[in-house]
Amino acid sequence: MSGTVPGLRHRRRLRAVLVRLATSLLVIWGAATVSFAALQLTPGSVADALVGTSIVSPQVKAQIIADYGLDRPVLTQYLSYLGMVVRGDLGHSYQLNESVGTAIWSQLGASLQLTAAGMGLALVLATVLALLTAKRSRWIRGVSSGAELVGTSVPIFWVGILLLTVFSFQLGWFPAAGGDGLAGLVLPAISMALPVTALLAQVMREGLERALDEPFVLTARARGMSDAAVRLRHALRHALLPVVTLAGWLFGLLLGAMVVIEQVFSRQGLGTLMLGAVTGKDLPVVMGVTLLTATVYVVVNALIDLLYLVIDPRLREAT
Repeated sequence: MSGTVPGLRHRRRLRAVLVRLATSLLVIWGAATVSFAALQLTPGSVADALVGTSIVSPQVKAQIIADYGLDRPVLTQYLSYLGMVVRGDLGHSYQLNESVGTAIWSQLGASLQLTAAGMGLALVLATVLALLTAKRSRWIRGVSSGAELVGTSVPIFWVGILLLTVFSFQLGWFPAAGGDGLAGLVLPAISMALPVTALLAQVMREGLERALDEPFVLTARARGMSDAAVRLRHALRHALLPVVTLAGWLFGLLLGAMVVIEQVFSRQGLGTLMLGAVTGKDLPVVMGVTLLTATVYVVVNALIDLLYLVIDPRLREAT
């Protein structure tokens, strides 16, 4: 009997890994398929986008269509592209005249930097706000809840424009467009972080308030532990599981928000690359960026599943 339990546990873990892998592949395939279909349904043709404002003869245009395989049925183009992806080939950009991998790599660093800064700042601010307001007087919690409601309601582009107006145009503390280094990252990161902070703080405060009502908190206080120590060493860990779950979902929203933030602050990155590709119907770039962001989202959520085991060791015995 003792040998049977570990065997069952290993089989459950293997089944969970296989289900996670299949789900991840399904998400990536679904993202690529939806992007391909959406681009096919947008007005205009790829051939017209390639020609641009140039005046060409019908023969030249027909040759362009044939060279890029645009004369094939849509289903054939779709299956051909999936085959290329399986072989590790993301294709060649219609507009940039370079491989999609090269185009993405040149913009990847700036986007990852912005997303990581926004999420990191949101987690820090949400943790501080929740620790300071959980189980406090009603007016403190009311002010905090009102600020969080405003943070979740205000459009992210409006936050960016407001920050630019105050801190760039009026005070001149930060660059108004682009900008390298930390100075050019501060305002975009704050713009991305504020809505995420509001959502995370709400969930974390509720978790902290539930944890602070648990018997182990009373025991810790009876031993003479200070309120700050109780919150940091005991209650915070019990409040983190729902926060970590929400953070994984919000990370996907931040990946989408890059497009807006990079436009507001005139930054280079995957969002700017994606917007230009959609406008120019540059299918390989659109699909490449979509596959990358879907893969990053899947990997981040897989890491979050592992983080559960670190936060709550009891989950290790359940798997």
